Amino acid sequence: MNETTYTPTRVFIINPQELVRVGMRTLLNSVPDFTVVGEASTQTDALPLVLEQSPDIVIVYLRVQDGTGIETAREILTHLPGARLLFLADTLNDTILLSAVSTGAHGYVLQDAGSETLMHALRSIMKGQAYLDPGVTRHTFAYLRKVADREPERGRHLLSPQERRLLPLIAQGKTNKEIAAELGLSDKTVKNYLANVYSKLHLTRRSQAAAFYLKTIP
Repeated sequence: MNETTYTPTRVFIINPQELVRVGMRTLLNSVPDFTVVGEASTQTDALPLVLEQSPDIVIVYLRVQDGTGIETAREILTHLPGARLLFLADTLNDTILLSAVSTGAHGYVLQDAGSETLMHALRSIMKGQAYLDPGVTRHTFAYLRKVADREPERGRHLLSPQERRLLPLIAQGKTNKEIAAELGLSDKTVKNYLANVYSKLHLTRRSQAAAFYLKTIP
């Protein structure tokens, strides 16, 4: 009877804190589907060792205060594009989080997450899935909502003064002819302004322009 050879996932750990490295090493080596093949305490020492070991997963400590770890991640993924990368971060920061995701990393977990979260993250990214710590996910959605709330005001700055004058009148339900009469413009000019508003704000209907205006009212 032939036995199937099982190859555990090979993991490399980059973290300046010895206790964290020991904890993760002990945890991962205690289960059959993972094995730690190397570790480093500094980003500088890590790269040659990672390239030598060519692990399946690299866990990179991300120091949020200065973004240390992001450049290391880019270097690793440039030289080992087949590797999967999991950031272990000490806290949350909008700019650093977006920079971390843009490296091509496959996961982001907070350092104070439990062992169950870490194992779930590692198993998820080995299946080709992206993984965000639940705390990170909540923060990300809050950030996206904040950005979305700022979009109307940002979009309003794209319009010329004349184009902005159309918005309250559109919101009042006035026709192009009524707007033209109120602003002392020709119907054709109003139509052109309206086309510009649609184009700049990526809209297609008057109701959308009216909704946009209502969102920008202080």
